Amino acid sequence: MNMLSETAVEKVLERKMTNAALKMSGKDVCVFYGEKQALYNVNLDIRENTVTALIGPSGCGKSTFLRTLNRMNDTIDNCRVTGRISLDQDDIYDPSIDVVELRARVGMVFQKPNPFPKSIYENVAYGPRIHGLARNKAEFDEIVESSLQRAGLWNEVKDRLNEPGTGLSGGQQQRLCIARAVAVSPEVILMDEPCSALDPIATARVEELIHELRANFTIVIVTHSMQQAARVSQRTAMFHMGLLVEENDTDKMFTNPDDQRTQDYIMGRFG
Repeated sequence: MNMLSETAVEKVLERKMTNAALKMSGKDVCVFYGEKQALYNVNLDIRENTVTALIGPSGCGKSTFLRTLNRMNDTIDNCRVTGRISLDQDDIYDPSIDVVELRARVGMVFQKPNPFPKSIYENVAYGPRIHGLARNKAEFDEIVESSLQRAGLWNEVKDRLNEPGTGLSGGQQQRLCIARAVAVSPEVILMDEPCSALDPIATARVEELIHELRANFTIVIVTHSMQQAARVSQRTAMFHMGLLVEENDTDKMFTNPDDQRTQDYIMGRFG
């Protein structure tokens, strides 16, 4: 019997990923902060169980676009979003959409670890508690353990669950924030430069975690690190001056991009 090589298996998996179902989609997305326009007619599809990296120089609009995916821009008074952003084909900016429920389905991990000033246990249990996902302590215990396991943190904190989350190291705090996001069983996880405040060892652990989480979640990550984008993502989108320059399979983007601006950015000529 012929055995597929490891490389051949990876290529089959990549083809499956390329044909993955559409999870979220942005059509003609524009974002304005008062009179200033930050994004111009962005069209980008986010595929299920895929890591999509958003890259580009500072101020290019990648974090702005990320925040449109769970309406975090709603918290900015003078921010206006036009176009259409859908989750499972439903317009997330439709007036009938419950934003609290949306943010449970589309979770977010921020640049700087931001655990609540509560115990490790309560950091993870907080979301399930406010969304009514557990009925008793046994169910909360199960969610907390499962979420910490998924975040690769359980073995490090299982004997100190009542200690403050703020007492953990930076890398552990970020994994706690990932556990907190996972605890409400989101469908999509947004990550805004989740490793920029971490040392190389903690960064490697979070990148490994992203790879593991892709089996169960759709992930969109903003990163300034070209190496990180190449390591963790299957799709990459390049932003420049509020425009989506191009989007493609990560391997192609980093070896043979279609747009000269992408080539120049990847080569370090600007940004």
